Parts: sequence; C-alpha cells; structure tokens
Amino acid sequence: MTEKELRKKAMALPLQPGVYIMKNKDRKIIYIGKAKKLKNRVSSYFGSHSNHSLKVIRMVENVDDFDYILCDSEFEALVLECSLIKQHQPKYNILLKDDKGYNYIKITKEQFPRIRECKQMLDDNATYIGPYTSNFSVKQAVEETLKIFKLPRCNKKFPKDYGKSRPCLNGFMGICSAPCAGRIKQEEYANNVEDAIAFLKGGSVKAVRQMQEQMQELSENLQFEEAAKLRDRIRAIKNLEEKQKVVSINVPEEDVFALVNSKKKACFEVIRFEHGKLTDTEFWLIDSVDDLAQSRFELIERYYSMRDRIPSRIAVDGEIADEELLKSFLESKRGKKLEFIHPQKGEHLSIVNMCISNANEHLAQQQGRLGKELATLEELRGLLGLEKLPEYIESYDISHTFGADNVAGMVVFHNGRPMKSAYKRFAIKGFDGQNDVGSMREVLTRRFNHYYNDEEGSTFKILPDLILLDGGEPQVNAVLPVVRSMGLNVPIFGMVKDNKHRTRAIAVNGGEIEINSHRKVFTLVSSIQEEVHRFAITYHHNKHKKSTLSTLLTKIEGIGDAKAKALLKHFKTVTAIKNASVEELAETDGISKRNAERIFEFYHQ
Repeated sequence: MTEKELRKKAMALPLQPGVYIMKNKDRKIIYIGKAKKLKNRVSSYFGSHSNHSLKVIRMVENVDDFDYILCDSEFEALVLECSLIKQHQPKYNILLKDDKGYNYIKITKEQFPRIRECKQMLDDNATYIGPYTSNFSVKQAVEETLKIFKLPRCNKKFPKDYGKSRPCLNGFMGICSAPCAGRIKQEEYANNVEDAIAFLKGGSVKAVRQMQEQMQELSENLQFEEAAKLRDRIRAIKNLEEKQKVVSINVPEEDVFALVNSKKKACFEVIRFEHGKLTDTEFWLIDSVDDLAQSRFELIERYYSMRDRIPSRIAVDGEIADEELLKSFLESKRGKKLEFIHPQKGEHLSIVNMCISNANEHLAQQQGRLGKELATLEELRGLLGLEKLPEYIESYDISHTFGADNVAGMVVFHNGRPMKSAYKRFAIKGFDGQNDVGSMREVLTRRFNHYYNDEEGSTFKILPDLILLDGGEPQVNAVLPVVRSMGLNVPIFGMVKDNKHRTRAIAVNGGEIEINSHRKVFTLVSSIQEEVHRFAITYHHNKHKKSTLSTLLTKIEGIGDAKAKALLKHFKTVTAIKNASVEELAETDGISKRNAERIFEFYHQ
C-alpha cells in the first residue's frame, strides 16, 4: 500500500483501545504498539513526518500494511502488546536481549578443593551449589567466601605445588592461607572448605552465630589459638558487611532504574536490592531514544517480562509515560501493590545517582572513552566553583558585517565533545546595527523561552550545566539578569581572547580566571570558543550570501524579497535558477507563469 492508502485505512479505525501490528511487504511484523485511541495513534504515522524521529520515519517507510486488535481497555491492550512483542520480537520495538542464564558455585573434587563460580554444570564429579539467576551475586558470594576463609584464587595445583614457592601478594596480605608455601595442612584446609560451603549455603547470620558458639566452646577448653582464628573470621565477615552498607538501603526490596541517553546509544541500567543489600546489577546498550519518558515505560515493562521477581518499590531516574498504567500492569503480574518513587534527596537519590553513574560508565566504555573528558570537566568544575559537573555546556557567539545580517550561533559540548544535533542558529530580529551585547541578550531570552514552551524531545528542554559566552564581562553582565529573571540559576561565564584572537581567560562577574596553566581546561575552552566562532561565522556568511543574491533577484520586475527567498529555497543556487526553464521556474511556490517568463528573460536576454 502507498502511504496515502495506509492513512485512509487508518482514518477508518475506531476510537477504541487496541493493539496495532505493522507489517512490511513480505508480511513480516516489524512493529507492535498499543493505543488508547487506535484511529488517532495509527493515523499519526501516515502524514506529515515533521514531528517524527528518524527511527519512526524509517519504520513507516517499510510499512506495507497493518492489522489491529480491539481491546476493552488500554490495560488489556498493554497486556496483549507485551505478549505479542515477546512472541514476535519486532525489529523496530525496543528489545532487551535476555542472555542472563544460570550461574553456579563449583567446589572441585581434589585433595585441596577449590571454590569457583561457573556458568554451567559439568559431569566432572564436582559439587555444585545453585542455580542462581544473578551472576553478580554469585561472583560477590565467592569473592567474600575466599577472603573470609583464606582460600586460594590462583591456578596452582596442590599437593603437586605444595610448599614449592613463596606466597603471592594475597598470602602476604593475609587473605590467603598460602598452601603454596606450606603454611596450612591438608586437614585444616579441608575444614576451612567445609566451613566455607556451610557459609555459602546458610548465609552470614547463621554462620556467625555458629562460629560464636564454637569460639566460646574453644575458649572454655583453653584452645585459644583455634578460638582466635574463629574470632578473626567473624571480624572479617562483619568488616565485609560494613563495606556493603555503602550500597544498601533501608527497605526490604527495591529495584532502581536509570536511562542515560547519548547521541548514538543509550544505556538502560538496573540495580536490584533484597533484604536491604545489593544483590544484582544489569545493563543494556540500545540505540539512542527519542522520548525518555516513553522509553522508560517500554524498557521497564520489557524488563519485568523477562524477570519473575517484582519488588514492592521501584525507583526511577525520571518521568515515566503512563506511570499509573504501568503500575497497574506490574501489580497484576506481582499480585500485590507496588510503589514508584522519583527520589529527590537522601539515600534513595544517592542510589539512583550511582545507577546513572554506572550507566554513564558503560556508555563511555562503549564509545571508547578513557575518562579523559570527564577528568577535564571535573577540573573545570573546580576551577569555576560549580556545584555539579558541567556535562552539558552551551556556548554562544555573535557574527555580523558592520551591523548587517546579525546572527548568533549556539554550540553544545556534551561530556567534553561536540553534540552537533543540538547546535542552533539565531537570526537577530530585535534591532538593526551593531550591538553585540543587545544581540546576546536577545538570543538568551529566546533560548530560554524555548526551554519553557517547547514540547518534550526538543534539545532546548535540556537545561545546560554551564553557559560560555564569546566575550568578556559586558556580555556576562548583560545576560545574567535576563536568565535570573526567568527563574533559572545557570552558571554563565565569558571567554576572553588575547590580541591574537586566542583564548586567554574566563570572565566572571567582577574579574577573570586565568586558564593557561590548566592545560586540559585551556584545550577544552579553546575548542569550544573556536567551534562556536566557526559555526556563527559560517551561518553569517551563508545568510549574507543569500541576502546579496536575493537583492540581485529583486531587480527583476515582479520579484520581491519573499519570491526571491522562495526561488533560492527551491533551486538552492542562482546558477540553477539561470538554467531553469519557464515551466520549472513556475513550479516554485508563489511564482506565477508571468513571473517565470520575466526571470527567464532576465537571464537569457
């Protein structure tokens, strides 16, 4: 079907809840969605694409037909959508690959048994504890056990290598009993392994209670050396528990979600708590998303379609679209009530921030960063006395020719790198003539009007962590009152150049901050200043060129500024206008056949 035919079919749909199923020309399902009103949602795909993301446009280009299923409620549509997505795994839906599998703790069968974590059970006469769904929990449990019971992590074979070498660093640190150096007998080692298995099966509370009883008994029997070993073991368990409290929360169970978006990729991170302790962490790298709130809805719903346990509390790093609907869906699956929270302070906010930091780190690793950019931003934060890391920096510059064709350029640096998708251009409208300070005031006013008035998804909705203006104290003083009057507290500084047009310092209200001695910051600020200057002056040159060309076209009878701009927009260049036929010229919006004849005659006299 053509897009026109698809729209006609969509307009005939009822205004009822349901699920729609998009198919390509091979009848393969490529997208499944739900809607409260099918007609409105499905028809929105086929028409103007001005509000669509590139991903949606590509999906629509591949749609040849669609089916739909009516439902009694939006909730029923969500349940059906979830089931169908799980079944068909459509290309254009956000999908999470479930490659978690099961994990086991393995105790080898040898004279000096080893405790290891592994992914599968083998027929090798070893003892296995499990299965567990959390690889994180298994790794953590094995690491703790090896430390507490001083069991080796190396690959040496005992008794073959028993007493043949000096102990490694773990032996010197006292976290390994060092059988390689003959420090422990086989019988004592075997007892330690038995205690370790009991610890793994019974948990720390039960193990500590048994050890305390055993220690008391040994003390009463004057076996002080053995009692001291148990005392040290109990102390090691308690020390580990104290370290774990750094990542613990004062609730029985909670899942924490964060979605961090970058230009090309996004990271969806999950941290899970049980009994107040961190028990699992997972993350997925997916394509960059357009709507964070809607994506959070879809990702959380997809996550719990793969996991059985749904906690009583879920903490999220931002807004969720249709939060009540998602809550009802998860409560029906859980069989009990649950709560969504959006922490603003306290321990829950610190855990959400940790989740965001982990997601940022995974994104950075995926993008091949080594943390240099973040180190530079941290140095800049300290130098300027900022409260938070300036991850999102906006910079502005004014360009004109003796007061004519006034324009401004805005560039964005995200995590120390240019974010060209967020660059903006402004034509100065408030006045004519040379007035850089007035121009800067107008541009910042318009920028933050967009912040308040634009719809979600616009990069103008992102509040910058720092604004750098090309200019000194006058520009900063002119702009600060404007931004403050709009109820915003964004840090604003100027970038000062020397007489050779190179970055020299950062202007702050009442003075300057020298940056030449801070090499990383100097390089970053110089890059920002050069980029915003390049972007602004390129826009000015193009505008000035079009202005000159428009003036030439207006010499033709019947062609004013509006028609001249329409011609340049349609043909792009004057050469193309010169080479066009009368019929081609008449295809331009607002150009009559008589106008076209005059233009043709003008260039072909």
